[in-house]
Formats: sequence, structure tokens, C-alpha cells
Amino acid sequence: MAETTFERWKQRVGYGIADLSCNLVWQLISLYLMFFYTDVMGLPAYYVGLMFLVTRLVDGVADVLMGLVIDNTSTRWGRCRPYLLIGAVPFGLLCILAFYVPDFGTTGKLVYAFVTYLCLSFLYTLVNIPFCAMLPFLTNDSGERTTLSTVRILLGSLGATLVAVATLPLVSALGNGNQAHGFFYTAIVFGVIATFFLLVSFRNVKESISITQERMTLKRAWTSLRSNRPWFVFAINIFLMWGAFFFQTGALVYFFHYYVGNVELTAVVAGISTFVPLLGTLTVPMLAKRMKKRHVYLVASAINLLGMGVMIVAGANSWGLVIGAVILSLGAGQRTAIYFSMQADPVDYGVWKTGINTAGILTSINGFLGKVAMAGAGAIIGVLLSSSGYVANEVQSNSAMLAIKACYLYIPALLIVASMICIGRFYRLDDDYERIRADLDAGRGAPAEAPAVAIAKTA
Repeated sequence: MAETTFERWKQRVGYGIADLSCNLVWQLISLYLMFFYTDVMGLPAYYVGLMFLVTRLVDGVADVLMGLVIDNTSTRWGRCRPYLLIGAVPFGLLCILAFYVPDFGTTGKLVYAFVTYLCLSFLYTLVNIPFCAMLPFLTNDSGERTTLSTVRILLGSLGATLVAVATLPLVSALGNGNQAHGFFYTAIVFGVIATFFLLVSFRNVKESISITQERMTLKRAWTSLRSNRPWFVFAINIFLMWGAFFFQTGALVYFFHYYVGNVELTAVVAGISTFVPLLGTLTVPMLAKRMKKRHVYLVASAINLLGMGVMIVAGANSWGLVIGAVILSLGAGQRTAIYFSMQADPVDYGVWKTGINTAGILTSINGFLGKVAMAGAGAIIGVLLSSSGYVANEVQSNSAMLAIKACYLYIPALLIVASMICIGRFYRLDDDYERIRADLDAGRGAPAEAPAVAIAKTA
């Protein structure tokens, strides 16, 4: 029976609202957790950076294991969907606990921060990896995948915008001048909302693509992944693209609080960085119909880079920074939307090439690489702040100011340039994807002597 428009949009919204839930917590962590640890909980920046590095690397291993779990899951609800139900309540609870300041000494607070943040990361893995792996099981249609990814980014950006715009006002209003209380009560608000919408997502989505295969093992996964050269290029780019993003989000509060000296502008630019991407995301389905996905990615990255250039030239000028942030965020929205659409394609290539579906393990490794990028960015920010003489809640030295600006603008700009080279020169799956998809729809795999997709030819 043909799927109705209502059923399609129920699925699209159900899929996207899970990203809204994840982004409520993710954005709160990305924008404010390091600042919360250093300036509210009073932890040394060096140890916070080290904690971020260790926690995210350990959590990244959990991502890979979660991928194996997904690929070996078989329930009446599908492979991925059950974990939205299982993880919803504990996920919201750990979000709340992570923003609580215990009455301990510095060492006790470090231990508490490490344990709660690590547990929150595990719960994020439990809901986010299955959600990200779900796309290939929702539809085989490339256009519908792009639409689903677009709706996902729109709703995810809505959640991120809510956090960016509302967090500091909520902290002020709910804390009555006490930042520790304010962050805790704000985390309660976002944690409860995140839990509710994960449950709504579980109710609305349906995995309609069922794939029967042998039990997934690390050996079988490696057999597929080692032949999946398009994914290797995509994986390298994860470090570059998400590394740039995590440097900017991790340094945003420091940049506007200390370098620009305008605390109010922090919420404005944070709001721009989460709302304006919605506008960029809306253009992606149209662009994807007219250009190959990698070309959409390159155009989006160029717009993102232009915005960074404007902000570098603007210095501490508020209007220049706002204009640059708008341009930067427009490109970021386009790039993220096409990135999530591209992420499903190497899964299809792997099935075509080897007959092994690695949606779960591939997505989890992508998540692991993203965690490594996040860990590296957080650790480097902590080290640069400490080594440059940063002191919380004080006037910063010139070297500290340079470190803050480098983390927010210079390093991300270099990473985006490298990302454009990586995708523009080496990613060529787009050239053969229609043929691969046609073979899969016809029940065919790669010809026995078929060469791998040429991913290394110069444009």
C-alpha cells in the first residue's frame, strides 16, 4: 500500500525530533560545559581539557561497541528504534546531574565531573548512534534520505537554537544571581524536554527496510570496511569538519566574554549559530537536485569559510562579528545537512561491494571519530588556555587573548580548508552512486572484477 503524505511527514518529524532531543543536551555540553567547569565549578582549565580528552576517547570505544550491538539487534521494532525508548529517561537524568555542583573539594569535584560526564556520554551514545544508524533502514530512496536529513537538521537546529538563546537568560532567571543553581535548574528544563521528545520519536518512526544477514562480528565488519574506500575518505573528513565545529563551540563563550568583552553578544551569536543554519538547510534539497553531494558540500564549506574570514577581519567590532556569524552559520547549515545525507551512501556502497550491511558499526565508528575530534579540540583548548596564562574571571593577557582567538577562528578556518581539499579531491562516490543503487534495487552486487569507485582522481 502506498505511503500517504501524512505518514511520510509523521516519519520525517519523528526522525527529526530525536535530533532535537539530542541537540538540547549536545548544545548545552558543547557551548557551556567547559565554561561551567572552569568558571562555575572552579576546576582548572588544564585538568578539564585532560578530562575531556580521556572521557571522549573512552566514550568513543563505546560508540564502536554500540555499532556492533545495533548490527546484531533484531526486534519487532527494528534494529535501532528500541534504543530510543531504553535510553530516553536515563539520558535526561544524566544531563541534569552533569550540571550539578557538589559540595566537594577540587579533587572531589573533578571525580564527580568525570563520572557524570562519562555516564552522560554513554547515554548519548545509547540514543544517538542508533538514531544516526537508522536512516538506511527508513528508506532506500536517495531523495527521501536527503529530505529526512533536512528535516533532521531543521529540528536539530531548532533544539540547538533554543539552548543557545535561552540558556544564559534561564541561568540568570532560575538562579537569581547564583550561576550554579541557574545551570542546574536549566539542565532540568532541557533534560525533561529531551526525554519527552525521544519517547515521541520512538512512537513515530518505523524501520521499513529489513535486512537479514549473518551475525555481525568485528571480523565481518572489517571485511566490509577495508573495501569501502569512499568511507575512508569520509572518515578522514570527520576529523576536519567536526574538529572545526568543536573548536568554535568550545571557545565561543571565552571569545565573546574575554576577547570581545561583550557578554550579551555571546547569546546573540550563539543564537545565530543555531538558527541561521536552518535557512541554509532549507536550500539543500534544491541544491542536491542540481549538483552532486560533494559539490554541495564544497559550496557550503566555502560560504562557512567566508564567514570566518569576515569575523577575523572584524576583530572586536560587534556588527562585523554578527555579519560574519550569519554567513558562517548559513554555510554550516548547508554543510551539515548534506553531510548527514552523504553518511548513508557509503553504507550502500559497502553492501554493494561485499554483501555485508554495516550501518550500525559504520555509524558508530563515525561517531567515535567525531568524539575523537571533540576530545582533541577540548584538550587543545584547555592546554592552549592554560599555557597562555588564562585565569578565570580576570582580565586576560595578550597571549591568552591570542589563544582564545586562535581556538575560535584561526584553527577552525585551517581545518575547513583541509576538509574542502579532502572531499573535493578524493571523494568520488557520487559519480557511481546511481548505478550502485540500481544494482542493489535489482538484487545485484558489485561485479566480481569490478574496480572500486575511483575516489582519488583529480577533479
